[in-house]
Amino acid sequence: MKNRLFYTFGLIVFVMVAFATSSAEAGGVIGPYYATPSWDQQLACDAPSRCPRFKVLSNWNNEAVLDKETGLVWEQSPSTITFTWELAQHHCNTLVVGDRMGWRLPTVQELASLVDLSVYPGPFLPAGHPFSNVQSAPYWPTTLAFDSSYAWYVHFGNGAMGRVFGFESVNDYFVWCVRGGQGSFQ
Repeated sequence: MKNRLFYTFGLIVFVMVAFATSSAEAGGVIGPYYATPSWDQQLACDAPSRCPRFKVLSNWNNEAVLDKETGLVWEQSPSTITFTWELAQHHCNTLVVGDRMGWRLPTVQELASLVDLSVYPGPFLPAGHPFSNVQSAPYWPTTLAFDSSYAWYVHFGNGAMGRVFGFESVNDYFVWCVRGGQGSFQ
């Protein structure tokens, strides 16, 4: 009797574990590559191939990249067309990548998190990155600087961040849309 009870209990546990595993593999839960968003984390790695910072998302048609340090999802291939700041907002807000909407311009801090100043020549991106079409040029973030006549930009050609005056009608910069994070219009 004890053996039969033990056998039945073991079978129930086995079925529960098998069901939980198949649900996880079917995409019912967040994958093991997902990082809890945290601006204080830095992946401790001696080689990017051992613990890569970036993961190309195959379930998004390989068109999006997860940054495991920040938890943000970036376009794998940002636009190669320049926009005024106002049109850059519109571009991201209406963008569909990987069959998903919900894109936005990144904040200046989010965009700057992709800059790696140890890389030369530009674009100044971390080693092992999977991005394509990134220009060694300025990109728009959503963040305004000081007042409504100034905006920030992040330059992937020299790693600089700067302010632009009269940005809405004068300057055309590149756009790199993002999903996740907090996002803000300041």
